[in-house]
Amino acid sequence: MSIKMLFPILLLGLAVLTGLDSSAVAAVGQPEPWQLGLQDAVSPVAVEGQKFFTLLVWLMTAVVVIVLVLLLYALFRFSHKRNPTPSRTTHHTLLEVAWTVVPVLILLIIAIPSFRLLYFADHVEDADMTLKIIGKQWYWTYEYPDNGDFTFDSLMIDEDTAVAEGKKRLLDVDNPVVLPVDTDIRLIMTSEDVIHSWAMPSLFIKLDAVPGRLNETWTRIPAEFAGTMFYGQCSELCGVNHAYMPIAVKAVTKEEYADWVKTAQEQFASATMPAAVSVASAE
Repeated sequence: MSIKMLFPILLLGLAVLTGLDSSAVAAVGQPEPWQLGLQDAVSPVAVEGQKFFTLLVWLMTAVVVIVLVLLLYALFRFSHKRNPTPSRTTHHTLLEVAWTVVPVLILLIIAIPSFRLLYFADHVEDADMTLKIIGKQWYWTYEYPDNGDFTFDSLMIDEDTAVAEGKKRLLDVDNPVVLPVDTDIRLIMTSEDVIHSWAMPSLFIKLDAVPGRLNETWTRIPAEFAGTMFYGQCSELCGVNHAYMPIAVKAVTKEEYADWVKTAQEQFASATMPAAVSVASAE
């Protein structure tokens, strides 16, 4: 194997290992130019998910290095110059057992923390509040059933508005989700038309919104992130405007959240109240 062939492999390995320390290159709640690795973990699920990601990267790196060393050794040791008369051996019991057992052990190393993380992210037993998320072509609708049962739509702001107001192009929305810190929040998701996917990297959430079905997960935002805006996007190909379904979540203190709920109940009351029905007069 020539140096030219090895260089891309070494460069990729360096990029992966550098990306393990994502805190140096990724901002909280949003992507950064030339970002390597994951965004900073915020929620308890995100912290565990990042640990699992780090385990997988080191495991993959170890496998690649071992396989590369074996290939280089085979090229060196069994070249025609050093081994002009090749062995006629067709079976080697120890070798065959090893290349069967080792992959099984690797899968077990991956499976155990994977299942633990899966069940940890599945649902929360005693949630403090519930947020219902409804995917639509092409925007999100949010319902707060525990805070007066109001509803509002969240649409991406246009590029001119984003530039004029100094907001993030393709990420900021007119009505962001507002969530209190230090609160166990149940998230339930569905869709009104096609399959969407509500993805929020810093909270380690990526869950499909499926028509006719409720999917559930949960999150908790620590108090130190009050005032932080978290960004995500729809991660399921849902139609021509799939790229224009951003998600914006603003974390606030519990006091600020209580004040926002009062304002939101008035602001979005017309969107949740049924239209008046005109009844014909008997006269």
